[in-house]
Amino acid sequence: MSQSIMTPQEATMSKLFPRCQAIPVAGHEVRFLIDSWHRLSWHFGTDYPRPFFDPFIGPSGQSLTRMGHPGAPNHDHHQSIWFAHMNVTGIDFWLNGLPPVIRQKEWLAYVDSDDEAIMGVKLEWFDGHNPAPLMEQEVIASVRPPADAESDDPNRLPVGETLFEIQTTLTPVSQQLELGKTNFGLLAVRVAKNLSAVFGGGKLTNSEGAEGEKPIFGKPARWMDYSGPVMPAADPSMSDVIEGITYFDHPSNPGHPAHWHVRNDGWMNASLCFEGPRLITQSQPLTLRYLLYAHAGAYDAETSAKTAEMFAGSPGFVVEKGKIPHHAWSIRRQPSV
Repeated sequence: MSQSIMTPQEATMSKLFPRCQAIPVAGHEVRFLIDSWHRLSWHFGTDYPRPFFDPFIGPSGQSLTRMGHPGAPNHDHHQSIWFAHMNVTGIDFWLNGLPPVIRQKEWLAYVDSDDEAIMGVKLEWFDGHNPAPLMEQEVIASVRPPADAESDDPNRLPVGETLFEIQTTLTPVSQQLELGKTNFGLLAVRVAKNLSAVFGGGKLTNSEGAEGEKPIFGKPARWMDYSGPVMPAADPSMSDVIEGITYFDHPSNPGHPAHWHVRNDGWMNASLCFEGPRLITQSQPLTLRYLLYAHAGAYDAETSAKTAEMFAGSPGFVVEKGKIPHHAWSIRRQPSV
């Protein structure tokens, strides 16, 4: 694809109005926009036990995730896309209605550009008894269009496909901390009802070609896909539109390829501690990387393989003290090796 050269006026407009933006709004929310379209939101208010991302909007303009289980009131801890863990030194940070909570301490930076929108925040994990946190969590979230998606393409979908990348680092406040063996945690996704195999018309597929909960549950895979029918916001009369989310585990993550906790009722989780506990220390914090791809059409193995290769070769993020006036912190991609 040929690269066009910006005119001075276009360069000025790009600087003033970058294609990808992370914008704080009222109600303890940060909205991620691409080409002025809302793609994703981060919620960090204290009316929930932990922060979460919702909605994650697909190419047709409808959310591909949801809050809560479609049929089980005791699963309200399923908060669209969220961080949690059932066994942090024996403490349950997974279920609602318990003393432990995760709270946002501060935001670090919001970065807008034509390539990607980036948000950096610091979270703290509290056991509900000790006023000091057990663990600190740095979260860097990036939202961008696929590399071949042109903003002026007349045939592009109303919103477009989205790549949502997460890099998170867990650091204990004490010298060390154990994340105990459990299927539950660290990054979970509750898909929309229509994508669910039980409640909608969706299907689970992993990187090895297995389909459905039974042959996938607990098995290692490089990625997981949940795809199903959607009703486009622009034209509800269209009944044959398929979209989905592909969830990628980065090769640098411990235990890669991840073992997956999945359900036909509509959720998927790369289980960090499926095989056993993981010890993290102050000198060796745990950094994890994941990618969620909101795609048009049914699951495509070739596209997923190419996306996985791209993600595996992409540099991670670095948070640094700001060197630009009025910027406390900066976030950038690590230099490519």
